Amino acid sequence: MRAALEAATGLKFRGVPASLGSGGGFASCQRWESDAGSVFVKVAPIAREAALEAEAAALRELAAADAVRVPAVLGFGTSGGQAILALEWIEFGSARTSTEARLGEQLARLHRTKAALFGWHRDNTIGATPQCNDLTTDWVEFFAQRRLGFQIDLAERSGHGGSWLEQGRLLCDRLGALFAGYSPLPSLLHGDLWGGNWAADASGAPVIFDPATYYGDREADLAMTHLFGGFGRDFYAGYERAWPLDRGAGTRRDLYNLYHVLNHLNLFGGGYRGQAERMIERLLAEVR
Repeated sequence: MRAALEAATGLKFRGVPASLGSGGGFASCQRWESDAGSVFVKVAPIAREAALEAEAAALRELAAADAVRVPAVLGFGTSGGQAILALEWIEFGSARTSTEARLGEQLARLHRTKAALFGWHRDNTIGATPQCNDLTTDWVEFFAQRRLGFQIDLAERSGHGGSWLEQGRLLCDRLGALFAGYSPLPSLLHGDLWGGNWAADASGAPVIFDPATYYGDREADLAMTHLFGGFGRDFYAGYERAWPLDRGAGTRRDLYNLYHVLNHLNLFGGGYRGQAERMIERLLAEVR
């Protein structure tokens, strides 16, 4: 492992790593000490090599937008039966009065980074679940097939039966009704922006990490910030000052969050099925 890290980063490492637990749903995290200081290292089974490599590509793409801080990629490689991703070590501190407002403003700046097509040049993962990013000009088709449809099919293959599956597919067929008068642009997204995937650095500046990046409707990033908490009113005020949302964004919030609830159902089971069923029912009432 040490030799692979040195080859990937060009740094010299010493001592033994400190374990930091898990990260991203499929990797373990370690703190290594190098001649240039601490390094954050993700280690995953070799079967997850593509997922870890995609994370490195996503962090580079987010960094190139020069909007909100992300950990710098120091190197990627393999060691025996493991894949390794070395990242800049960032000392986290306490959020300050202005931190969340800055995050909102910087996220809006990130979303102004555009592409010609929805999707991304490669597939990646959302947590431990594959995420298909085939490029297309049609956002409604993309979200219906590559996001909701994919998760619904996965739920059925995983044994989550019931009439709600067909209701979910009916919703996919009728999604266009939720976009009347609204044509989203392909914005650069973090893709997995919940409260556990951002923090403040030692200076109080916001940092985002563990991305599931692609180009999509910016509302999808904003919707997820409401799903699991971790964002206050200053964040939303900062975003709105920088780039106000369409007035129909609240209606589409459940749609975008349904994707993540379905993913949690497929990953963890439990009460997420009932939550997904209720969301589908509410959304179908909007498109009938």
